[in-house]
Amino acid sequence: MAQQRRQQQNWFARHKVLTATGALVAVIAVGGVAAGGGGDDTKGGSESDTVASGSGGGSADGKGGKDAKGGRDDAKKAAPALGGDGTFEVGAEVKPGTYRSTGNTMCYWERAKDSSGEPDAILANDNVTGSTYVTVKASDKIFKSEGCEDWEAVPATASGSPKTGMTGDGMYRIGADIAPGTYKSTGNGGDDGCYWERSKDALHGVDSIIANENVSGNAIVTIGAKDAYFKTNGCKNWKKTG
Repeated sequence: MAQQRRQQQNWFARHKVLTATGALVAVIAVGGVAAGGGGDDTKGGSESDTVASGSGGGSADGKGGKDAKGGRDDAKKAAPALGGDGTFEVGAEVKPGTYRSTGNTMCYWERAKDSSGEPDAILANDNVTGSTYVTVKASDKIFKSEGCEDWEAVPATASGSPKTGMTGDGMYRIGADIAPGTYKSTGNGGDDGCYWERSKDALHGVDSIIANENVSGNAIVTIGAKDAYFKTNGCKNWKKTG
């Protein structure tokens, strides 16, 4: 019975139903790899802290550092690739590629095959807390972002040292944000409290998922060096144990 319940939980995790501005939308499986743009699922920038935060930070998120007088050094700010809100035409207003948005509390994004606004047009979507990555394909027609922080193009080459821990909800790039290895999260709540996911890309289709689980109590997961991303939602802090 417990095994059957877990299978049902994982099925719903793979077939998430999401809500944005009152409309009911569903994640739809997609495949393939995005072309061109700001780094196609390559290793992005990272920070030098031991624990990675789902909200991101530092120069990698385009916020710039402070100058010697303690003020914000605007000259070091990187212009975002996209503002947080809007519906963008792929090719004309947003280039194909992989993008990151950090520091989110109520963010919804959507990849669509046309501008009809109908549920069948949705290729992939997600409701986000913390950081997220998404790959926009050249064959996509529309990218929609609501309530999200600005989007930055992901660098083609990683910089800094990946961390060995995660705190807060978010999506982490392997080899850039966090190091591969075995991680443990303890003291998690009920069946719907903690969800984790290993992904091979940022397309967010069912085929993107390598493995996932809904967890109560302790959670242990081994993230492979060939994994592209790790997503955590509602889990206690993760610490690398091996």
